[in-house]
Amino acid sequence: MGWLDKLRGKSGDLKDKAGEFATEHSDKIGDGLDKAGGAVNKVTGGRFEDKIDKATDKAKEGVDKLGDEAGTPDGGDGPEGTEGGEPKP
Repeated sequence: MGWLDKLRGKSGDLKDKAGEFATEHSDKIGDGLDKAGGAVNKVTGGRFEDKIDKATDKAKEGVDKLGDEAGTPDGGDGPEGTEGGEPKP
């Protein structure tokens, strides 16, 4: 088994740990994204403010999604055996 196979085997654990981190520190991550966006806006003179704001919002959504997935046993939308809160057929 090569190193890439070992890494693939641990990818689920790494994703779970990242999700736990995102859940525990989502406010700090959001603050950091806001600061980074503000710094870029300052450097660019605000020329790309709309695009930077959209990118920052998308990054925050990604952090929230990662945290939400870590909170569910199957990494899905809802409790195990469900999708979007509805039981799977």
